[in-house]
Amino acid sequence: MLKDPSDCTMCTLDHLRKATRAVALITDAALAPVQLKSTQFSLLVTLDKCGDIALGQLAKVLVMERTTLTRNIKPLIAKGLVIRKIEQDKRLRILSITEQGKLALQMAQPLWREAQLNLVGKFGTGRWSDLLDDLNFLTKEAQKL
Repeated sequence: MLKDPSDCTMCTLDHLRKATRAVALITDAALAPVQLKSTQFSLLVTLDKCGDIALGQLAKVLVMERTTLTRNIKPLIAKGLVIRKIEQDKRLRILSITEQGKLALQMAQPLWREAQLNLVGKFGTGRWSDLLDDLNFLTKEAQKL
């Protein structure tokens, strides 16, 4: 059935947030044995992929506000999973995953993978793949507005 996009009960943001919270609960539960939250796992994955990266650049990659990223990265720094280096310019903060962070990520990946595959199995691989394509498209288009 075609939905009315002007109906406030069909709010795109509201539906995305509900879905995000539901998936986060599943992922957080899966990662609990390694004492990571899904947001922290995502940050570690991104840092591992990007290597040394400026805080502002990482915020752009993650489509996050710098202040939100700073708040989310602090527990990872406190645990020794991430280090923050301040360059001579002092305005430039470089973030890096530590060896301890890489180890935590290595321990977390099988737990995440099991939760991910279980979720995708219920959703269907084709539907899930289409969803990722749609979300990537939506993110790019929203950033243009």
